[in-house]
Amino acid sequence: MTGSISHAALGRLLRPRSVAVVGATDKPGALGATLLSNLQKNGFPGAIYPINPKRETIAGLACLPSVAALPEGVDVAVLAIPRAGVLDAVRGLAARKAGGVVIFSAGFAEGGADGLAEQQEIAAVAVEAGMVIEGPNCLGLVNYVDRIPLTFVETTAVSPGSRPAMGNRAVGIVSQSGAMAAVLATMLLARDVAVSYSVSTGNEAASGVEDYVDWLVDDPATHVIAMIVEQFRKPQRFLAAARRAAAAGKPVVLLHPGKSSAARESAATHTGAMAGDYKLMRAMVARAGVIVAETLEELGDVAEIAVRCAALPNGAAAVLGESGAFKALTLDLAEELNLPLAALDDANAPALRAALPPFVPVSNPLDLTAQGLSEPALYTRTLEALLGDDRVGTIVAGIIQSDPVTCAIKFPPILDSVGAAPLRKALVFAGLDEGADIPPERIASLRSAGVPWFPTTERALRAVARLTHWSARDVGKNSEAPLPLAGLDTVAGVVPEYRAKALLAPAGVPFPPGRFAASADDAVSAADAVGYPVAMKAQAAALGHKSDAGGVLLNLADGPAVRAAWDRIHANVAAYSAVIALDGVLIEGMGKRGMEMIVGAKNDPEWGPVILAGFGGVTAEILQDVRLLTPDLTAPAVEAELLRLRSAALLSGYRGSPALDVPALARLIVTLGRVLRGNLRIREIDLNPVILHPLGEGVVALDALMLVD
Repeated sequence: MTGSISHAALGRLLRPRSVAVVGATDKPGALGATLLSNLQKNGFPGAIYPINPKRETIAGLACLPSVAALPEGVDVAVLAIPRAGVLDAVRGLAARKAGGVVIFSAGFAEGGADGLAEQQEIAAVAVEAGMVIEGPNCLGLVNYVDRIPLTFVETTAVSPGSRPAMGNRAVGIVSQSGAMAAVLATMLLARDVAVSYSVSTGNEAASGVEDYVDWLVDDPATHVIAMIVEQFRKPQRFLAAARRAAAAGKPVVLLHPGKSSAARESAATHTGAMAGDYKLMRAMVARAGVIVAETLEELGDVAEIAVRCAALPNGAAAVLGESGAFKALTLDLAEELNLPLAALDDANAPALRAALPPFVPVSNPLDLTAQGLSEPALYTRTLEALLGDDRVGTIVAGIIQSDPVTCAIKFPPILDSVGAAPLRKALVFAGLDEGADIPPERIASLRSAGVPWFPTTERALRAVARLTHWSARDVGKNSEAPLPLAGLDTVAGVVPEYRAKALLAPAGVPFPPGRFAASADDAVSAADAVGYPVAMKAQAAALGHKSDAGGVLLNLADGPAVRAAWDRIHANVAAYSAVIALDGVLIEGMGKRGMEMIVGAKNDPEWGPVILAGFGGVTAEILQDVRLLTPDLTAPAVEAELLRLRSAALLSGYRGSPALDVPALARLIVTLGRVLRGNLRIREIDLNPVILHPLGEGVVALDALMLVD
């Protein structure tokens, strides 16, 4: 379906006042029977129109014989019928001006060419009629706000959230997988987390995840959006919706399977091979403000903290524990997660020092020992001191729960610390002893006070880290203008190095001094002009990786060496491939050694432009120590990303070596981003290696290759 769906049209689907059930029945276990039962037992107040030509009544409701017998303007029709009847039903519903259609049936696009053709026809009918289609191959939706379950899963659409302490905050679920949407809703509801809507989009014939996210951004009942997506069919529209959500202060949390899927590769550039689909998606959605979860459990954990806590985790965390070993484990995990911990000690935390017994030193993580068992007020004093410390943005209390007796000692004083006044920061309770016998009312008391409870500290810390990074994300944008390249209209396909450099150098990309030569005599003249020693590089559009073909010869000291190299380089390439005809060679001056980096750019047809930067050279694809960056980042933001590389220590003066010119590399990346934004015909650019010199000495790109549409 092209274009966006209006909020009014989606509102008729998500908050209907009338529902038709096509395929209604009272046969136990049948889809139409469960759907009808769901509507009735949840007290749907609107009109329900069962359609079954073989029955006069079902469940006390008068049956209609066909779709054609419906009154005009029914808000939603749910098709609980086999695939064979779906297309005709959709056409009939369009004629009756139905607002939306939910299609349970499978066997469409996922079932082969015939099914795909039918699905496309369904989409065409929907577009023509202005009708919203959810599915096919979906589980339907549940509106927990108005208690409207349009699904064939047995559902009691009652959601928690009426408690004043939670402020009626709720999670909206959008998932392509109906089963996973139901699983996630079950998970959240079991934790007493309110759900506003749960929507499964299935094959997305005529509405997709982006439409529902965009609607939920403006929905006052939804405060966090949790998503399970296997494929973004309209990435640009999703990114726009995600940016709106971030601007509205509504975190979007995404679980996206597919990390291990084979990426599309370009035969010509390192960049094309390394910027795979999943990595590209992840970089783009993160820049749009989406939190990416690694597991279903983490998706639920992040969503719960985001919706339950009074404030999102931010800044530095403090961890309260009762074990020295737990303290050490937490330090290890915090380093792994890049979770900042507040620097607290006896000298700089007087309130915390006063709250603790003399034998307990102030530290972070803090080890209270077992003293709390004999002095329960210690928990209250300690948490109040941490809650009052402005250097602490989040508190994780890692508590040993053991049994009901121990819980009765520890839970009340912990609750006392948050009962006096509304919380101004996130406080998360995490047990150390999963499986401990904990009275359910103890957990409920924490949750009702706005304190999430987790059975393990690792889960809590991972979720806190995700949200902390989201709160600290750089939202600044580079305001520098795009850089169109003069002469780009004269090239297409694979652009060899000498032509790529001629196009990029005027934009400010630094290259060694060099000249193109089409003959041995030209090569000697070029070398004389450049100055010895020189490098000679074979040049042809079909020669993407020159070193593989023996197409690079270095440290040529004089004219005779250049002439000999001319013959040798042609022989090397001919031995590598008899079909490659060289345009000539590129003669360049030899420069100083430095750290080999890679900087590349890709204009993805679905996600748009992205920059790849990291450690390069001939092993770039093996090491894959790179970051994917959007081209709108500022230079400081690019520097911060470069310092997140796995081998970033090499950039900052490792073991006495000089610090490298990371600011110059960041400026090059910003320049390449401007080039990409200004030249949408460029599909890929590969600068590899880029030699990074000590601070103040800049960078130089030794190679360049381009793909142009």
